[in-house]
Amino acid sequence: MVNCADVLHFLDTYLDIAHIPDASHNGLQVEGKEKINKIVFGVSASMELFKQAQYAGADLIVVHHGLLWGQEQPLTGMFKERIAFLLKENIGLAGYHLPLDKHAVVGHNACLMRAIGGGTPLPFGEYHGNLIGFSGRIPSRPLGELVKILEDFCQTQAKVLAFGPEKIASVGIVSGGAYSMLPQAINDKLDLYITGALDEPVQEWCREGHINCVSLGHYNSEKPGVRALKDLVAKRFDVQTEFIDVANPL
Repeated sequence: MVNCADVLHFLDTYLDIAHIPDASHNGLQVEGKEKINKIVFGVSASMELFKQAQYAGADLIVVHHGLLWGQEQPLTGMFKERIAFLLKENIGLAGYHLPLDKHAVVGHNACLMRAIGGGTPLPFGEYHGNLIGFSGRIPSRPLGELVKILEDFCQTQAKVLAFGPEKIASVGIVSGGAYSMLPQAINDKLDLYITGALDEPVQEWCREGHINCVSLGHYNSEKPGVRALKDLVAKRFDVQTEFIDVANPL
């Protein structure tokens, strides 16, 4: 059993939340127990995650997509029910959004880059003044081989737009709903852009920009960082940890 405040201070500091502007409220969002024995990690705050976490004995839930997004919100409907459940069960909730996207060790994009053999990636993907992804060189290999590695790593089925080179040596990665950053990869003349969710313009951007694009799904592209954060906390603190996968193909 450990002090919840100690775990949160470590996470806040390690992820440098004080210096990363974000629409999301990073850090503690709902206060729970002072002493905690088990932390559940998940991608997105939802009633399904909360119920599974409560069943698993969680004292604190840590997510990438939290409940608070930088504006006041009436305590009504689904939002009220989610907050009420956490308060009733005395379970804390902490969220880490952009800080977990861009972290060079446990961030989603850093984890994805390591999975495909990226050596020394560079910050990439400008979003409201922040570079939240990574780009770099990888050992040249066929696109299909890379797709298989990514699908296995994220436990998902990818969508592939193959309009670039058959062999991939340069990659840009921004997880989540970052389809709009594809033109940045085109401008950098990368062979492949990896992201989470796509939208209608992307196919023709790829065709005209002579680039490949792999979509892993918003949710599945952002499991790697949450899992890496879980492993880090498990090594750092004498506390039980568990990742709960509320399967989501989108």
